[in-house]
Amino acid sequence: MIIQNDEEKEVLREGGRRLARILGALKEKVLPGISTLDLETLTRDLINEGGDKAAFLGYSPRGAKRPFPAALCVSVNEEIVHGIPNEDPRILQEGDIVTLDLGLAHKGLITDSAITVGVGKISTSSKQLMNATRECLNAGIRACRAGGTTGDIGHAIEEESKKYPFGLVRDLGGHGVGRKVHDEPYVPNFGTQGEGDMLEFGQVIAIEPQLTLGRGEIELAKDGYTYETRDGSVSAHFEHTVLVTEGGCEVLTS
Repeated sequence: MIIQNDEEKEVLREGGRRLARILGALKEKVLPGISTLDLETLTRDLINEGGDKAAFLGYSPRGAKRPFPAALCVSVNEEIVHGIPNEDPRILQEGDIVTLDLGLAHKGLITDSAITVGVGKISTSSKQLMNATRECLNAGIRACRAGGTTGDIGHAIEEESKKYPFGLVRDLGGHGVGRKVHDEPYVPNFGTQGEGDMLEFGQVIAIEPQLTLGRGEIELAKDGYTYETRDGSVSAHFEHTVLVTEGGCEVLTS
């Protein structure tokens, strides 16, 4: 999506702020004993209070056999992305790490963001994994600018990931967003500088690296949505929606 007027930019900024506040409220509730269903229920309540819509609820991505049944993606430990919180809900346990991924439609425009949160006291390796994944996101954001390419972003994420002893998930990536939940361009988490799609001024994209304590290989669960680490290792995922500018990009979901 290309934003061509200030009114739409303000709608996206406000939507991004609302999304960040919801994720912040959810983060405070991530404690041992809470269920993924509890988090889903709270998410719907918070979205409804703001008069907005859950962008993921009822969304049917290409190739899906059914619409996504929840407002929030909750992915626990070995689950990387798209965990379904309201089917066979999981009770969060001390030491788990959980990714909260949310899309919010505010006045018809969509922002998308994700955070990974520790449940109670977590291991040192999980803390390091989360910090490394966050730094990979920051590296991707720094590489984003009009006239650059998606390969620039992927290259920056990949190079940052090499600083850590973790597996980079290469089979998932970011995407265009704004009018659709998933739009062009695809934004890989690895790549070569100067290659890929050209980034345009006013373009809206989601950047979202994922790292694992294992090798980074993935498989799709039986529910048709949840991607898990093939080796069962713990994973982390951070995501921001950004607006591409001449000198860089503006983070909309902070």
